[in-house]
Formats: sequence, structure tokens, C-alpha cells
Amino acid sequence: MGKIIYADNAATTKLDLDAFEAMKPYLLEEYGNASQPYRFARQAKKALADARAVIAECIKAKPEEIYFTSGGTESDNWAIKGMMGDDHHRCAITSQIEHHAVLNACASVERSGIPVIYLPVNADGVVMPEILRKYMTGSVKVVSIMLVNNEIGTIEPIAQLASIAHEYGALFHTDAVQAIGHIPVDVNELQADMLSASGHKFNAPKGVGFLYVRKGTPLNAYADGGAQESGMRAGTENIASIVAMAEALKKNCSDMKETSSKLWRMEDAFIHTLKGAGIDFIHNGADNRVPGNINISIKGINGEMLLHRLDLKGIYISTGSACDSVNMRISHVIKAIGIPNDYAMGTVRISFGRDNDEEDAVLIAEAIIDIVNK
Repeated sequence: MGKIIYADNAATTKLDLDAFEAMKPYLLEEYGNASQPYRFARQAKKALADARAVIAECIKAKPEEIYFTSGGTESDNWAIKGMMGDDHHRCAITSQIEHHAVLNACASVERSGIPVIYLPVNADGVVMPEILRKYMTGSVKVVSIMLVNNEIGTIEPIAQLASIAHEYGALFHTDAVQAIGHIPVDVNELQADMLSASGHKFNAPKGVGFLYVRKGTPLNAYADGGAQESGMRAGTENIASIVAMAEALKKNCSDMKETSSKLWRMEDAFIHTLKGAGIDFIHNGADNRVPGNINISIKGINGEMLLHRLDLKGIYISTGSACDSVNMRISHVIKAIGIPNDYAMGTVRISFGRDNDEEDAVLIAEAIIDIVNK
């Protein structure tokens, strides 16, 4: 096996070295509990406040609107369940291509007797504003549409969708897990009332994330216990990981323009190499998509087989969402955008990160060409 190439950055990213260094003091030296009143806890308390301010600045929010969580799944569940509560007189709206953290949270509120509407998407995976308007009524309490799709990279028209939701008095949540740190995010421009993020998608540690909640949004508390997170999410804060997350996000936002240009060049090299070899494939997703996320469906190929053959070559990609990698089936996203079955079974996702380069892109494409031709 030659060069090892990791190209599954939509599943998780490598921890940034500066973020790692930033977290070390809060593991080894300043390990005090931020809730305690004595001097030894003051540095941890300050670090928590500073991290909250940095993250808020990165998404144009107020520090008091940032609530730290264990990651995107918790944030999504909190937003949907914490908003719907046991209000059986209202309903929720989401889309057919959401991450399972949203879909399964919605299924949970459905089981409690609260109706949920699942909007279709077009062939590019876009939730069209006119479709949302068709289903909006005064009984809709919350609309949850992801900012960037985790499988095909499509960027949704969140500002338009949120504006429609607000016209009918509904609140708007967006799962921004695949967007934060990769494209500019301004919660005010998006008009989002709630927004979910996960640190390990932008070079922070696993097990830490945040939920943005616009001031005045009537969200129920996530967990009962202590007074942490303004009494909304009890439990001793993971200071080291929170500090690392703030450092990683600040760095990714600072380098975003340069990184994006690099990722688009990689994508061009990858697609150009495949097309040059005459590979019959569909490039999934909209033209307006997050850089570095490439989802293709190759005719007559089994995506699972392709993944394992690439694994043997030291190349790591995905057949779709990492959460679905154990299930050998066509993903709900690929079904929703209507990819023909003879292509759909050959769907793989290559998601480049800042540590990849154009050579990696060409080598992956050449490896796919070799496997397909054999």
C-alpha cells in the first residue's frame, strides 16, 4: 500500500494542532470546575466566556445566544424536541434529505402525537421556497431545514425559507453542521432562530458542539441539574474541548477564502480526471454547494465494493453519510433526488479537507478508474 489518502472529511476532520495546544492547559493545569467560586476556577470560567465570544463573533451572534453541547446530534435534538415539547396542537416541517439526527428527532415527536411534514426536494437536492409556502399554516410551530446537505453538499436557500416560516409565525432551525467553518455563516442574514454545529466537522475535537438560539426564542431546557449554560443545559462544561472548538473555528473562518479556492481546484482535478477516462457517472448536488464535498453515482458499480477496494489501496472515502455506512442500501438523499437505480447503487462521497491537495484528487480518481475498468 502506497500513500494513505484520507478524503472523508464530511464524516470527521483531523484535530487542528493549534486547537490541540489550546486545550492542553485545561486538561493538565487549569482543570478547575468553572462553576466553583474560588480562584482556581477563574481561568476556566474566563476561558468559557472567551470561547463563547469567539464562536459568537464567527457567526455574527451574541455570546449569550451560544449554548455548548456534545455535538450536532444533541443540538438538533434539543432544537426540535425542546421547541415542540408536548404541544399536540402544532406541527413541525422538515425535508426528506435531512441528517438522521433531525429525521429521527422528528420521528420521536411524531410518536408522541405531533404531526411532522417532510418536504420533497428537486433533482439538485434543493428545498424550493414555493414548496415550503404550500405547506405553511398557522399551526406550524417550527421548520427545520439543513444549511448544507451532508451527502451531496447542496447549500439550501435558508434565508428565503426562514422568511416564509416567520410570515406564518413559525420558528426556524437549521442544521449547519456541514456549513460552519466551511462557508460564511451569518445567523442574521440567514434569519435563523436556532442553528446547530459540531466541532469535529471543522478540526475541533469530537464530542463538542453548540446550539445557537436567538435571544427571546422560547426553547425548553435540555437537561435538568445545575445552572450551567444559563440553566438551559445542566452538566459540568467540557472546557478543554470548548476552547479547542473556538480556536479551530476562528482559524477556519480566517483561512476560509484560501481553503475554499484550494478545495475547488481539487474538485476540478478529480472530475476532470474521471471524465477524461470516460467513466459514466452523475455528479450529484446543486451548483451552489459547499467546496470539497463531491458526491458521484457511477453506472453499474456497487459503491460498497468500490469503498472496500479503495480501502485496500489506502484511500478512505464514504458511500454517503458516515452514520449510514454500515447499511448497504441506497441513501434516503439519493432516493429523494431521483438518481436512477443503475447509478444510485454506485454512489460514493469524496470529501476533501485542508490537508488534501490536487495530487490526492488525481490519485483517488485514477484509483476509481482502475477499479471500474477491472
